[in-house]
Amino acid sequence: MSTEPGAAAADHAATVGALYAAFARGDIRAVLGMLAEDVRWEDWADNFAQRADVPWLRRRGGREGAAEFFGIVGGFDIGEFAVLSIMAGESQVAAEISIDAVVPGGGHYRDEELHLWSFDGTGKISRMRHYVDTAKHIAAAGGVDTASRVVNGSSTEG
Repeated sequence: MSTEPGAAAADHAATVGALYAAFARGDIRAVLGMLAEDVRWEDWADNFAQRADVPWLRRRGGREGAAEFFGIVGGFDIGEFAVLSIMAGESQVAAEISIDAVVPGGGHYRDEELHLWSFDGTGKISRMRHYVDTAKHIAAAGGVDTASRVVNGSSTEG
């Protein structure tokens, strides 16, 4: 990592870009290599998706916990996963994501998410948090097609 002003932000943005590229090609080993050994995954208080036990939004720790997350997501049928933008600061990177996924059990969601990646002093990712529409994720985890335009037998098309 460089010591030039703003260089950490650029380095971190490049790491997150490389992480998404590795994810896209299915190289989870490369993704895990970018994480600190003690990475905290979804480590935040008062998360309704965690209260509802949404499998892919559970709190996890360490690379093993992150690998569990990727094992679950590997069972998704992902129709779209687009990185729309990456915004970087000196110790964190936020990525705007568009996703359309069918989850095990038949639930389906489309969401615009923010992924917040925090970095430690060695340039490794120390924390990851999804900012999502938790209602969609909770419903999809329960088998609901939240991407459908039909609610209670009526179309929601405008």
